[in-house]
Parts: sequence; C-alpha cells; structure tokens
Amino acid sequence: MNSRMTPDRRRVARRDVLRVGVAGLGALCIPRLSAGAITASRPSEGEDDATRLVLIELAGGNDGLNTIVPKSDDAYHNARKVTRLAPKSLLPLDDYRGFHPVLANLREQWESGRTAIVEGVGYPSPNRSHFKSQEIWGCAHLSGKAAGDGWIGNLLAREFAEEVSVTRAVHVGPKLPDPMISSKHPVLCLAQPSQFRWADERTAPDAATVASDGDSMRDRLTRVLTAAQSSTERVRGAVARYKTSVEFPDTDLGDALHVGAALLEGQLGTRIVSVTHPGFDTHAHQMDAHEGLLRDFDQSLGAFCRAIAGTAVGKNTVIMVYSEFGRRVAENASKGTDHGAAAPMFVLGDSVKGGLYGEHPSLTELDDGDLIHSVDFRSVYSTVLQRVFGPSSVDVLDGRFDALPLFETA
Repeated sequence: MNSRMTPDRRRVARRDVLRVGVAGLGALCIPRLSAGAITASRPSEGEDDATRLVLIELAGGNDGLNTIVPKSDDAYHNARKVTRLAPKSLLPLDDYRGFHPVLANLREQWESGRTAIVEGVGYPSPNRSHFKSQEIWGCAHLSGKAAGDGWIGNLLAREFAEEVSVTRAVHVGPKLPDPMISSKHPVLCLAQPSQFRWADERTAPDAATVASDGDSMRDRLTRVLTAAQSSTERVRGAVARYKTSVEFPDTDLGDALHVGAALLEGQLGTRIVSVTHPGFDTHAHQMDAHEGLLRDFDQSLGAFCRAIAGTAVGKNTVIMVYSEFGRRVAENASKGTDHGAAAPMFVLGDSVKGGLYGEHPSLTELDDGDLIHSVDFRSVYSTVLQRVFGPSSVDVLDGRFDALPLFETA
C-alpha cells in the first residue's frame, strides 16, 4: 500500500479491498461423497444463540517461551543470551511469568477472566517437521493425513451430516489448512484473487471420477456450485453490511479477523471460522521478527474481541489459538531459535474460566533439548468440542482425552 496515503484514504482503500476480496470468494473444498442436501445457509430462529468456534493458527512454530515468558527462571536467561526478554519489559502475569511486552490486548483479556492459558501442550514423540506436525495437529491423529480428513472436517461430517451448508465452516485466507480438509462436507476458503476453485487437489474430483459416477456426480457438483454461487452473494452482502466502530489493523490478519467477525454476525449459519497467521519460523534474528508477529496478532485479536463484545455472537464464541510446535530452549548461533516441542495454547471467550492450566515444562529436564509436554493438544480440542458442539462431538478425535476445566459450568 502507498505509504504516502493519508490514514482516511488507507481506511477507504482497505474497506474496498475487503469488498473485492469476497466478491467472488476464494476456494471451495468440494467432497467426493454425497452427504445430504447441500444448501446456502439461511437465518434460522435462535441462530445468535448458536455456539461458534474461531481458530487462529500461529503457523511456523511460535516461540512459547518468548510469548509467556518464565521471567524468574534462571535457566531461561542462561539459555538465551541474545533472545531473552528482560523481566522489567514484560507485562506481569504472576511472579514466575510475564506476557511479551506487545501482548497488551491478550493481557487485558486475561485480566478480565476470559482467557485460559494452557501450558506445556504437545503430543507424544513430537515431530519437528512443519508439514508433519501441522498434519498431526490438523487431523488430531499422530499419523497425520494418513488418518484421513481434518478434525474440523470430521466434525462437520458427524454433526451436520443432514444439513450440509457451504458457509458452515469458513477459512479466511489463501490456503485451506489441514483441520478444515473434508471429504464429506464443503468448506469455504475466502482468498484473493477471489474466485471459486478447488481448494485441495486431494478432494477435487477429476474427469475420470465424474465420468465413472455418471449423473449422480454431475448432479452433486451442480448442487454444490449452485449453493456456492448463492453463498457468494450472501457473503459479499454480509461483509458489506457489517458495521463496527472498531478499527482493525491494516494487515492480512486484521483483514481476516474483520471478515471473520462479519461472517459470524452475518446470519449465514457460520459456526466455524479459521484464520492463519504465518511467519513464526524464527530461526534467525528472532527478536524483531517475533515482536512484529506478536504485535499484529495481539492488535488483530484485540480488535476482534472488541468488535464482538457485548453481542449475542460474542457471548457464544470461543477462540482457540495454537501453533504446530514451540521452539527449543537454547537459542542458536543465528540469533534465533529452532524447532521445538511443547508450547502454550490460548482459549478465549465469555464462557471461559480464565486461568493457568497444565504445567509449565521444566527448562532443565529436557528431551534432547526440547521441552516435555504435559498436556496432549487433543485434550484441549476435546474440551472445546464438548463446550461448543456437545459431548458427542469428541468422537471425531482419535481416542478419548481428559477434559480440562476451561469453562464455567452452566
């Protein structure tokens, strides 16, 4: 964007970009199999009371130790001569921990009692490959994509098998992430340039498949694309009509969460919104890069929380923030940190019982230089699923996992 534009002109230009960006939408993950009638969702009685889930992925492996900082741990300061944060610069959390100094909005949510920090989150035999670890988190299975669809895809197939809607789950961003991959339920991906296309070649039926399935497949595609076209108009209208006095950051993440708020408020039947904030693979010169990434995350998250605060949608929305792994305790020679294991997750919402959960990993008792996890990420998934979609929804996970007391009881 032209740096010489005035703030008012930047705001107008950004609003126009948002409208253009959803005019044709982005991608559509179209399943191979039939799963009930496919529709473009219409408002239904009591829709504002429906619980909703917002997923924010900090992609690349967020450094948890420089996000929630163990300021009083000598091992942290000894391991990080260049990449450590000074205790006096932090936003206090308790005697042991502090928030990174740019996380003022997250700390405000914490102080209001609406944020759960789950420490030491990971999974057995951690994999340091971005791709494999993202698959594991995305499919909620240690074998990754070999297990099939993403965990949200499985949720959609189970909970909405009789009411398949194009706008039920929406990812705002250029690439559909692993959790949203579905072979049974269409998932919308809002990207730029904005036009429907196959979101993932694994779920795109090829010519041979269409020919072999005959009219049934052609009918299926016709129904999906007809619903998709209808949804295009409704999503464009929802974003154009959405009004808020909150100024979102003029960044990709700010734009994505602005659109996400419009979708949730837009009477589209949207229950799940996903966004990705990339760039957290901070192997070199971490300090400035990580600070900028966290500042964008914090300001965008803060704007989103303010925009939905006090509304029926806000009351019934749960936000979950995660990354595919953390970073190693010791810094490297390039003034950065390398791929690690356990890291904190965040769960936010009016129904959340704020506090610290799990156990902060030891910085001296390590697994080949990595923090040792104390909470399986699927326990967090299970807890959130039960709250947002009901007890039966946990069956989409690979086994049973202990729930955490993250939410206020009814």
